[in-house]
Amino acid sequence: MELIFEKSRSGRTAGRIPACDVPEVELEQVMDGTLLRQDVDLPEVAEIDLIRHYTALSRRNFGVDVGFYPLGSCTMKYNPKIHEEIAKWPGFAALHPCGPVAFSQGSLRLMYELRQYLSEIFGMADFTLQPAAGAHGELTGVMMMKKYFEVRRDQRRQILIPDAAHGTNPASGALCGFQTVTVRSNAEGGVDIAHLRELMTGNVAGLMLTNPNTLGLFERNIGEISGIVHGRGGLLYCDGANANAFMGKTRPGDLGFDVIQLNLHKTFSTPHGCGGPGSGPVGVGPKLVDYLPVPRIVQNPEGYAWREDYPDSIGRVRSFYGNFSVMVKAYAYIRSLGAEGLRQTSEVAVLNANYVKERLRSHYELPYDRTCMHECVFSGKKQVRENGVHTSDIAKRLLDYGYHPPTIYFPMIVPEAIMIEPNETESPETLDAFCDAMIAIAREAVEVPERVKSAPLTTPVRRLDEVRAAREPDVCWRG
Repeated sequence: MELIFEKSRSGRTAGRIPACDVPEVELEQVMDGTLLRQDVDLPEVAEIDLIRHYTALSRRNFGVDVGFYPLGSCTMKYNPKIHEEIAKWPGFAALHPCGPVAFSQGSLRLMYELRQYLSEIFGMADFTLQPAAGAHGELTGVMMMKKYFEVRRDQRRQILIPDAAHGTNPASGALCGFQTVTVRSNAEGGVDIAHLRELMTGNVAGLMLTNPNTLGLFERNIGEISGIVHGRGGLLYCDGANANAFMGKTRPGDLGFDVIQLNLHKTFSTPHGCGGPGSGPVGVGPKLVDYLPVPRIVQNPEGYAWREDYPDSIGRVRSFYGNFSVMVKAYAYIRSLGAEGLRQTSEVAVLNANYVKERLRSHYELPYDRTCMHECVFSGKKQVRENGVHTSDIAKRLLDYGYHPPTIYFPMIVPEAIMIEPNETESPETLDAFCDAMIAIAREAVEVPERVKSAPLTTPVRRLDEVRAAREPDVCWRG
């Protein structure tokens, strides 16, 4: 496919600018001449060529509306279009973020009620909706944990992170000045209790625990873990990125968690990818309510208003009040499904993941042979050992079958990891077709391994030199 620059022809345009109907001013009179360039070399194309070029590019893109997207730990579910339409309503989309409170009552009420819904669903005392995404929510949660100990003049320098955690967990801890210490997993894929007891000292602020973890496994010893952490005066943090596994089935607050961040763009109906848009609300238990960011939305006899007089707050963490359109979609999702619908969402997500696990278990190694939650993790060690075919080869071969690859090489405690999250929106037929492709690739790895090693074979761009592409990126047009 030609680049848009290669289609350029001198003098060709996609439109005509009408004659100026006001007094003309030379650009040099209103702009610094050093900012004006004659050598920009923009492409010159007709409108039809422009439209065809970008339409062709869009058809090469992949998304949930195109096909199955089994990225583990990402919850790439289909998102109902009605929620997109609701977020576009002029009353929401056209409201200026600096609009007067009197003109913003509907939007303020929506955010106020969304906080209440999330607090009820996850068993927390209150939520902030400010953080822009999951990692930002993590950072906000850890900032509140740090503030909790600062107010008590209790200097704690460490925070514990399981070895099966998301990579953003240690990053969030480090950004808040904590030394991150790794807790080992046990043979069942959960937290090693003996190691946790050893590490949980009076110098530890808390434990950041993903539950279910990145192995797709629910922490069986969560009650004991909560007791250990709280027994030494620490706080228990829940990474809620995998909340699609337990909505309506259990509440983190009831399990002893003091703080949780969510990914509305994963769990609550917002298309995501390519960097956004996201929303990472943070819920807290009673211990941390005073430290929630400001401003907060309060209800009074006149309606809803902003309030900032919370002296122990960590302050603002986001301009205005976060990504509002994502909140609208999440609110609509919760209202349209209701309590029973949310519960069924998690039940089907778990059912689908276990179905995939059972269909593939005889073809790929299963490091932790347990009932999984919303995702299942395999290993490509068998294919490497027997035929020299790596997980990356399997992922690239999946492209030839028309599927976006699952998450690979994560979690890092599983060699040659293949993490598959089917979520609740996929049909049995879709799951069977995907499993058939995975089984066919496992067969190819035995019978024609070179085909798998040279994949993809049918995509517009073949296999790249990944090291060179990372170190010597070529992203500029040179005519």
